Amino acid sequence: MTVLVVAEHSNGALGAATLNTVAAAQKIGGDIVVLVAGQNVAGVAEAAARIAGVSKVLVADNAAYAHQLPENVAPLIAALVNGEGGKGYSHVLAAATTNGKNFLPRVAALLDVDQISEIIEVVSADTFKRPIYAGNAIATVQSSAAVKVITVRGTGFDAVAAEGGSAAVEAVSGPADAGKSAFVGEELAKSDRPELTAAKIVVSGGRGMGNGDNFSILYSLADKLGAAVGASRAAVDAGFVPNDMQVGQTGKIVAPQLYVAVGISGAIQHLAGMKDSKVIVAINKDEEAPIFQVADYGLVADLFEAVPELEKTL
Repeated sequence: MTVLVVAEHSNGALGAATLNTVAAAQKIGGDIVVLVAGQNVAGVAEAAARIAGVSKVLVADNAAYAHQLPENVAPLIAALVNGEGGKGYSHVLAAATTNGKNFLPRVAALLDVDQISEIIEVVSADTFKRPIYAGNAIATVQSSAAVKVITVRGTGFDAVAAEGGSAAVEAVSGPADAGKSAFVGEELAKSDRPELTAAKIVVSGGRGMGNGDNFSILYSLADKLGAAVGASRAAVDAGFVPNDMQVGQTGKIVAPQLYVAVGISGAIQHLAGMKDSKVIVAINKDEEAPIFQVADYGLVADLFEAVPELEKTL
């Protein structure tokens, strides 16, 4: 049994989500092979080779894979699974990130198997647990597919060590540019704060912030804590902050050591994105707010008084 893990990376650096995905692969068992597909990814491949528990790293270095276009990456993965009489891969895993959710369903379609999405636990090699109904229920899913195609919710698995391995690195080739899509450009939000899904501390604001300008008090608090800043969907829909800050069922899933929810009522969709946080602190003037049902510490207070006071004590 061999598990193929598709690495999450930015061409220049290995994504932290890869370590969580390898952890899930270790729970399944068998050899673990990591695929690094991109352009000028020698450094990423070396980092992948050092991950504890990885037996081999496959490197597909081609301009067609530079921007993780799913129309190009999916055929590559399918070809690796099917090629040379079959490589013997029993599972194909990727992190449940924007990239993983983009190309892995196409891989499943090309292999003519079902996909199991966002697993949070491995029961056995063919049985997995995944959240449904916005995390209010956990489904146990058993697959009889010849190849299990799976996305992994990183918050469900503790990351393996990034050092300690010495896997062999092997160059591979596959279908190049499919000619169906082309990368035009991207506009990336730049911030000195940690990336939201990787941060150990997250401070989030909701509709109670009133407007986008008031988020400045959260930015100031976050800078003192070395935290990332998130938001509820209500705050994003109201135009307070950009949608890349959204935490929740339709936003980013986070599980930091500390999550501070400020002016967030705690709608079920938001809870689905943060309730696995180790410690949850809620500040809300409504003592009946649902957020207090999941909070470890709750403060019923006016956030415009409480947050500045909290910052002064830090």
